[in-house]
Amino acid sequence: MSNKSFYITTPIYYPSAKLHIGHAYCTTIADSVARYHRLAGDDVFFLTGSDEHGQKIQEKAEAQGIKPIEYVDGIVAEFQKLWKMLNISNDDFLRTSQKRHERVVQEIFRRVYDKGDIYKGAYKGLYCTPCESFWTELQLDENGCCPDCGRPVKEVAEEAYFFKMSKYADRILKHIEDNPDFIQPVSRRNEMINFIKQGLDDLCISRTSFDWGIPVPIDEKHVIYVWFDALTNYLTPIGFLDDEEKFKKFWPADVHLVGKEIVRFHSIIWPCILMALDLPLPKQIYGHGWLVVDGSKMSKSLGNVVDPVELINKYGADAIRYFLLREINLGQDGNFSELALVQRINADLANDLGNLLHRTLNMVKKFQQGEVLAAQGRSEIDENLIADAMAAVKTFDEGMSNMKISSAIKGVWAFISRANKYIDETAPWALAKDPAKQQELANVMYNLVESLRIISVMIEPFMPTAAEKIWQQLNMPKAFADVRLDDIKAWGGTTAGMHIGEAQQLFPRIELEKDEAPEDKAGEKVKTGKKAKGETGNIDSDEITIEDFARVKLQVVEILAAEPVPKADKLLKLKVNTGAEEREIVSGIAKHYECSELIGKRVILVMNLKPAKIRGVVSHGMILAASNGDALEVVSVDMPVGSVVR
Repeated sequence: MSNKSFYITTPIYYPSAKLHIGHAYCTTIADSVARYHRLAGDDVFFLTGSDEHGQKIQEKAEAQGIKPIEYVDGIVAEFQKLWKMLNISNDDFLRTSQKRHERVVQEIFRRVYDKGDIYKGAYKGLYCTPCESFWTELQLDENGCCPDCGRPVKEVAEEAYFFKMSKYADRILKHIEDNPDFIQPVSRRNEMINFIKQGLDDLCISRTSFDWGIPVPIDEKHVIYVWFDALTNYLTPIGFLDDEEKFKKFWPADVHLVGKEIVRFHSIIWPCILMALDLPLPKQIYGHGWLVVDGSKMSKSLGNVVDPVELINKYGADAIRYFLLREINLGQDGNFSELALVQRINADLANDLGNLLHRTLNMVKKFQQGEVLAAQGRSEIDENLIADAMAAVKTFDEGMSNMKISSAIKGVWAFISRANKYIDETAPWALAKDPAKQQELANVMYNLVESLRIISVMIEPFMPTAAEKIWQQLNMPKAFADVRLDDIKAWGGTTAGMHIGEAQQLFPRIELEKDEAPEDKAGEKVKTGKKAKGETGNIDSDEITIEDFARVKLQVVEILAAEPVPKADKLLKLKVNTGAEEREIVSGIAKHYECSELIGKRVILVMNLKPAKIRGVVSHGMILAASNGDALEVVSVDMPVGSVVR
């Protein structure tokens, strides 16, 4: 059992509008990691919060005729409501408008100023109000707009205080190069190295053109500019000024989890501030990718911003958490589709997990009057199940400790599938009919209950409500809140003689109505079924329903490698990246493509096609292609890897 400390943070979110599913994604990642570390026995501190100062907030408040604090109070209350709905287990919620934070920011300003690393000057430059960022002309995009958000910038000129960030450029570059894990994933690390090598300017850290912010302690006509205020939030709740023992325990932070668009501020500006304070740097900055919605980046103008509250009310928090964590490989962009969410709920949660729980509890009730009898002896099948359970726990542990959340979930679900297969292999219904096989039946029932005990603990970081419900339905004697990872690292934690509880449905299957269809980009229903009178074309007598189509999982993948299949003129063996794993595919396109021209193509793969062995190669899926006579062309798209096709 570990007793070490673990400190994880999300960015503090800007309360200019309601949070969307992308914010929920980031916070759910952090929550799952925090929950895992608590399971592992670590002393965890998990921080999130709201970044409330700045010109944009003041302008929005003035437009509504209210004070800035009144404006942010209402929005921040919605933030906290959402985190409660999602079962986010944060230990503190930091608001930059709180007095405790103001004290910290002003003290940090004083210390850095006294060191000689802050000076007064004049700023004239291009400013993006929504991003709270200054830019040079060379940094603007091709339209002369902000390179981060694409919106217009305006020229500003005012007196300001500056932080000597350029003084620390060589030092932060060396730290990044000497510590490969400091910025993850690697693509973000490379971006930051290139950015620093272009040269670091000193950082403007105060403004006089608005007053919604923390006053500069030595010059109160200035307010401290957003990044010098916002980034220091990570020090406030862990006792920077008022609890030295707590601060030493939790600083430096283990992980700052942020969106990829603010990695630069966290991995360059923040470390330079800490260097000026003579404080250790955080151990890791992890930049996660963006969520796109049905292939398009979320945008108010496109009308595709997804409200997580609506989704939670419709499908439940655990289902949303599971989908976000399982579907998206951390660090990469991921696609959100409501249809894909429903498919995951039906296939993974209702069918795989729900059926395993329901079948097991019902069989214990029916065959053993609800009592879990002691296991005696093990068959080869039993031994295999137990070995797979212990391997699943190890995979889960290693995956979560290395921030490979999607891989950890897939390992758990592989064991859930294995436990379902164990039922079919052992056929308890047949054993129950043979009086001579009652001990064998007791062994099978014990093994299934024990499997569910282990599964319930492993899914807790992802689906805390479902995990506890499984524990309660099993009627385990130990309080779920007291369970730790060590409790499932050995087989046999289920107490013989205990009586299981009542089976209850965790995830009802979601049935699509027969006339329900996906919407096209214009928001209109796509027609399905027979053609209207007067339309031309043949009607296939083998029509399928939308439910049939929903069973086929189509996804964008990238071809990583291609080579001919030996002794097969038409076949190529392809290695593809699905966003979560690499697969081998056999495709009959050798006469139409050179291997080299396929590398890097993003194509559409049938993900859930049953694997088939073709010329000695196991093919896990099928690449879509269109043909016309002798001509053939694979269907390629310019979409992120992992995007769902519907």
